[in-house]
Amino acid sequence: QVQLVESGGGSVQAGGSLKLSCAASAVIPGNCGMAWYRQAAGKERELVSTITRDGIRRYADSVNGRFTISQDNAKNTVYLHMNSLKTEDTAVYYCAAETDDCFSASWSPIYWGQGTQVTVSS
Repeated sequence: QVQLVESGGGSVQAGGSLKLSCAASAVIPGNCGMAWYRQAAGKERELVSTITRDGIRRYADSVNGRFTISQDNAKNTVYLHMNSLKTEDTAVYYCAAETDDCFSASWSPIYWGQGTQVTVSS
């Protein structure tokens, strides 16, 4: 069973930066891309960013220009560099692996990490 393990979460003041990492324990069968989602307390989970294995990136409007997704395919690891953090970025961040259609407007990952908490204070 492939596992995704996130790390790098923590507490930071507004305007600060954090780098999240997500390492897969093995090559994911059929994986075409990786994604970061987040879920704030009392809110629905939302897509933050995606990257295909070919390096095509997408971002939610709320983080575009502040967050950068990257990957190291040799290490089966995806990263989320978060700059200019805002209090509204506070959430549990999850990485996920897409194995169906990475060119679809809507992903439905079946592999998920356990999540890492990011807290941004004013």
